Amino acid sequence: MLLNFDGLGAWKWPLVIFTALVSLFLLLPILFIVALSFGSSQWLIFPPPGWTTKWYVELFADPRWIEAAWTSLRIGLVVTVLSVLLGLLASFGLVRGRFRGAETLRALFLTPMILPVVVFAVALYAFALRLGLNGTFAGFVLAHTIVALPFSIIAISGALQGFDQAIEDAAVLCGATPLEAKLRVTLPAISHGLFAAAIFSFLMSWDEVVLAIFMSSPTLQTLPVKIWTTLRQDLTPVIAAASTLLVALTLILMLLAALFRKGDAR
Repeated sequence: MLLNFDGLGAWKWPLVIFTALVSLFLLLPILFIVALSFGSSQWLIFPPPGWTTKWYVELFADPRWIEAAWTSLRIGLVVTVLSVLLGLLASFGLVRGRFRGAETLRALFLTPMILPVVVFAVALYAFALRLGLNGTFAGFVLAHTIVALPFSIIAISGALQGFDQAIEDAAVLCGATPLEAKLRVTLPAISHGLFAAAIFSFLMSWDEVVLAIFMSSPTLQTLPVKIWTTLRQDLTPVIAAASTLLVALTLILMLLAALFRKGDAR
């Protein structure tokens, strides 16, 4: 989304400069990581004394990093599907349901966004231990789905509230069943909300580290956990290379989401 400073008069350029400085402050750490991933030094030294791609070669040659990335991808995809499906059902209930306590239920769904992540992680860790899910693929999926679900509900509920239900009712009057009307009319109309829910659900799982640390085991680690454990043992630039790829995928997905919303707005 582009910022529009028209009509601000004398405040235009100070706001432009302030916005540029804030953006630079937020982007500099990422740019440093990218530069370090191409540095020739075996330590994380900035500015790099030279440039090389050998750290990416080492990254892709190490099966432990590949396995961690593959684990993150598998968990993220499963979490995305579950989060969107559950978020869709919950959104229909919250937006179209007429029952006492709807707002309380909505607040309950959004609780994982409000609680400190470490507090939530400790509680979920204790719960997973009792069920024997700690260190398992199912445990990871359960934990990440819980934290991704609020973002899915927000995105889908917003799209559903902006949809005119009279269009769906008209489809029913024309002979479609209520289920067919929802599948063939409503869902295509709120596809931008479903896409946004999928993107944010995947990113929540892909980038999540606190819950993943509690849920991981020596044989099952996600990419952020692998980065964290390696960082505690060795300051190799391979960490910067892995972090760069992690950020790169996140940026690509965010750009896709922005392009989708722009195309949908047209």
